[in-house]
Amino acid sequence: MGFLTGRVSCSRFRVLGRSPRQFGQEHIDQLAEHAIGSQRIASGDGTQSGWIAGDHILDTRFDLAKNVINDTLQFALRVDALKIPSELVRAYTLIELAGLSASNPSGMPSARQKREARALAKERLDQEAQDGRFLKQKSYPVLWDCQSNELLLTSNAASVLDRVVPLFQETFRARLEPIGAGQQALHLAEKRSQTRTVDDCEPATLVPSVTPKEYAWLPDPASRDFLGNEFLIWLWYRVEKESDTIELTDKSEVTVMFARSLVLECPRGMTGRETITSEGPAALPEARRAIQSGKLPRKAGLTLVRHDKQYELTLQAESLTIASARLPPSDESEERPRLEERVTSLRHLIETLVLLFDAFTKRRLGSEWARELAAMQKWLHIDGRRS
Repeated sequence: MGFLTGRVSCSRFRVLGRSPRQFGQEHIDQLAEHAIGSQRIASGDGTQSGWIAGDHILDTRFDLAKNVINDTLQFALRVDALKIPSELVRAYTLIELAGLSASNPSGMPSARQKREARALAKERLDQEAQDGRFLKQKSYPVLWDCQSNELLLTSNAASVLDRVVPLFQETFRARLEPIGAGQQALHLAEKRSQTRTVDDCEPATLVPSVTPKEYAWLPDPASRDFLGNEFLIWLWYRVEKESDTIELTDKSEVTVMFARSLVLECPRGMTGRETITSEGPAALPEARRAIQSGKLPRKAGLTLVRHDKQYELTLQAESLTIASARLPPSDESEERPRLEERVTSLRHLIETLVLLFDAFTKRRLGSEWARELAAMQKWLHIDGRRS
């Protein structure tokens, strides 16, 4: 299954409602009831979707031993989309049109014949599609963790979310809420009674007279996902000017390194996007010049070390989406303990990211933020001049 091998990419959702104490046969039965093909209901474009058990794209054999691992329910969404090649549509239409207009004195087809040819071509293709030859099948692994009551999905594409969210609600009678930077900040602030501060905060002026108050990638004025962009700049500042080891709110420590890539973009949508690829992209002068010109980080490659466990990943700022995360290798020789340890490592990575973001929001929403922001402005100004 997608979360149990290789690198991990996922977006996170909060499952609204009471968390299941443990996953049992009732959850397996609910998945089976909404397995792909069980409903026989297709959308207007002929697309069908449903759950699969995850071993392969045709696997609908749900089982407690296979699908429940270390207090997580693991399964996948399968989407069957009808994709008829446009060239074939054109070819069949021309073939039908040639037959219909063969006896025309002018040698040219009429408008009625063109419409009839298109209808005949569509009818022929619909008949051929019944054997599945034009069916494109794709799966998207899903993990539901009952310890955190979060759902992980290996896609953040709107077309996939439009299918997962209603299907999950229909299957388990529970709603999903995306966990972006704004929602994560609000959830963490609730524990410190700072929700009003989150509601009231506005984008920080990192470079005076340059940093705008509105971001083109956040059309909703109520969104606080800009905190994700500020989080990456704050990490950058802390690593370069203070220490690469940051104390977290649970009193543990994490070592942070920027690695591999850094994507910066103009929030006004005017000067475009810049991608910097390097072993240490944040240390390059062009990265700081990009910030000085008004660009903001939207995606960064990070290496995190906490509790002697090292993780490599790419973090998307606004959605906090994790991409290509490499988890520590397991020392377990047997399959089941290895899978359980894998789940534990994934939990530990997400916990580390949440605690690191919490360390930022505690500063960002606290009384010391004005002083910290002034220090960040000075850092950007001085380093920019030197570069």
